[in-house]
Amino acid sequence: MTVTAPSSTARYAEAPDQFVEYGGHRYGYRRLGPRGATPLVLALRFRGTIDHWDPAFIDALARHRDVVVFDNRGINLTSGPPARTVAEMADGLHDVLDGLGLQEVDLLGWSLGGIVVQAAALARPGRVRRLVVAGSTSGGVPQQPEPDPRVWQVAGRGANTDEDFLYLFFPETAAARAAGLASLRRLDERLLASGAAASTEAVQGQLAAVRDLGEGFWSRLPQLTVPVLVANGSHDVMISSYATYAMSTRLPNARAVLYSDAGHGFLFQHAEEFAADVHRFLS
Repeated sequence: MTVTAPSSTARYAEAPDQFVEYGGHRYGYRRLGPRGATPLVLALRFRGTIDHWDPAFIDALARHRDVVVFDNRGINLTSGPPARTVAEMADGLHDVLDGLGLQEVDLLGWSLGGIVVQAAALARPGRVRRLVVAGSTSGGVPQQPEPDPRVWQVAGRGANTDEDFLYLFFPETAAARAAGLASLRRLDERLLASGAAASTEAVQGQLAAVRDLGEGFWSRLPQLTVPVLVANGSHDVMISSYATYAMSTRLPNARAVLYSDAGHGFLFQHAEEFAADVHRFLS
């Protein structure tokens, strides 16, 4: 196991790439914010890389939290063949935690990452103190509405335009569109330099993991006895916000938050507000 030196960087745009080796893989990660409290580790969406976190959201979290973001197996900065199951993705998350020597953590997962953090918490429940599931589902939610066929047609394109991201992540209102464009320009601060992207093999692996999810964790939600915050935008076209409500009825210790003017990208549209909700919950 090798770990690079920690960073005290205060802004995500300036946080350096760091690496930890564990389980035969070299994981790329970034870490910022004050040390001392339970670290908050983030897992990202379908096709996302370490550069697809909105800096405004990460900076808002890192004002009060020790925040760790990373690329999972075979994605961008991280070595190895990409994971093809949610369980393998959860293993990759635990590799990072083991490599960094983090015995107890809080986890936040967005979209596919929300499914991954549930898998990670169920696999090693003693490690996770609190859990945040954003814009996601447990899988197997009874009567969860299916997305419009256009959603996967757009999400599955080889490269996505601004208009694609606006459709997938933000409602079709003037205010949401403006917030979405502002978020995309903040993402450019690192993406234009890095060109970070999930490879075709990584995307295929993620699609296989989603297809194989089946009944997911719906039947196991009562086993997640730690406090859980489930949140989404009410107009999410990718994963219906009904899943957020439904999960809150089955989790033993849950709190649900819905943003009525937002969609799948609610955590970027309302970066400061949602970061404040997360901080209150974790505190």
